[in-house]
Amino acid sequence: MTAIGTQAQKLLGPKRPHWSFFESFIRTLIIVCTALAVVLSSVSICDGHWLLSEDRLFGLWSFCTTGNHSGPQCMRDLSQTHVPGLAVGMGLARSVAAMAVVAAIFGLELLIVSQVCEDVHSRRKWAIGSYLLLVAFILSSGGLLTFMILLKSQLTLLGFTLMFWCEFTASFLFFLNATSGLHVNSLTQPWDPSGETLASLRMHDHDGTL
Repeated sequence: MTAIGTQAQKLLGPKRPHWSFFESFIRTLIIVCTALAVVLSSVSICDGHWLLSEDRLFGLWSFCTTGNHSGPQCMRDLSQTHVPGLAVGMGLARSVAAMAVVAAIFGLELLIVSQVCEDVHSRRKWAIGSYLLLVAFILSSGGLLTFMILLKSQLTLLGFTLMFWCEFTASFLFFLNATSGLHVNSLTQPWDPSGETLASLRMHDHDGTL
């Protein structure tokens, strides 16, 4: 291959992405918001107390009753709440919520790596990380919906605790960051010449060497 063919291959070959200042700022903001969502979701699941109904506190891990003259009494056997399917349903809710955090952590890691280690695969890593955040949103929303369906007879707007709203906010941030990440990645996708152009240049170069 002559020097012309080598130069053409370098020009048309994959290049390292060069982020603009505004694009880097948006991507950094998405990473920070994702990290905040992971923290909110983790704290919310670890605490687990999401609904207060009269003198009863329903959670992912335990059920508590409060009295006027005594402190809260909590029990982990959710079958004693006499709510049909609560024990099995809560197991499902906390499982999908925990998997949402795991998916979000892996997604966050890919987002950070795509920014720190810029190479030809950075945009692909960013896209995969955004898709993992979308999976985290689906799982987190599934946990919230399962909790609400199981306790639909106990639900009141003022009964939801701060931990529930933390999980709700985290789920919303997962969705917002996932869609924003995919949108930014598609808007800033660099133009790549078609393979036919490179092939034609190689053909002309080959003909010139004959």
